[in-house]
Amino acid sequence: MKRSYYEQRFADYPDLVTLPQFREMLGGIGDGTARKLMRENRVKHYCIRATYLIPKPWVIDYILSEHYAEYKEKLKAQV
Repeated sequence: MKRSYYEQRFADYPDLVTLPQFREMLGGIGDGTARKLMRENRVKHYCIRATYLIPKPWVIDYILSEHYAEYKEKLKAQV
């Protein structure tokens, strides 16, 4: 998929998303998985006190990354 597809798909989300919104954008991943992605710096983000904030372009960067592609393949293999 191309960046423009995800820009269109996520048009209704704010420019700066919260962790719950990020989880929703990635298809409903768990809270622990989302926090692990942040801790491992797989997704660029800001952390202000205990709140994660992720600019929407950075979410798209992650979705287009090799790590996300590998993660999706691993999930498909488990089914």
